Amino acid sequence: MIDISKLNFSKLNGLIPAIIVDYSSDKILMLGFMNKEALRISIESGKVTFFSRTKNKLWTKGETSGNFLLIRNIISDCDNDTIIIYTEPQGPTCHLGNYSCFNIPNENINFLLKLGELVNQRKKDLPENSYTTKLFKEGSDRIIQKVGEEATEVIIAAKNKSKQQIIYETADLLYHLIVMLADNELNLTDLVKELESRHK
Repeated sequence: MIDISKLNFSKLNGLIPAIIVDYSSDKILMLGFMNKEALRISIESGKVTFFSRTKNKLWTKGETSGNFLLIRNIISDCDNDTIIIYTEPQGPTCHLGNYSCFNIPNENINFLLKLGELVNQRKKDLPENSYTTKLFKEGSDRIIQKVGEEATEVIIAAKNKSKQQIIYETADLLYHLIVMLADNELNLTDLVKELESRHK
């Protein structure tokens, strides 16, 4: 996760800034402060715990609201005096009920990348009662067929000018495209690189 002993807590009298980021969207949720004990408890519990400068005590985010911040990863900056904590927020982060304390909307475009990771994990583990597992077991021809079927559904929805159906069918198509990419040992990052190479 992170080596607490390598962090520099001396610059802020025993505290270190902790930038909280949504793992699925890369959106900044809030900024808090931690001392060594708060960071140790955070790592051990898997839930973000801060040091309150106003109340002079530790507090776990969500201990009263239930909106915990579950930790996925922690990294430090080049000076080891600031950390970023990637989390899975279990509800609104801001005490005003907003997604982020910085009034940032929750637009989870990066969810597609996380979905790609999940599909690849399904391909590896082949868990039971999973539609993705079923597709991989049926083989490449079936996966390709599903991409074709869903593409046709998108065309029909677009032809009918039905916005809701376009969204629904395009979501189906994107999912099956991700499965097809995984079946060929590719992912969405490969597509992004190709698109970036064309953008000159």
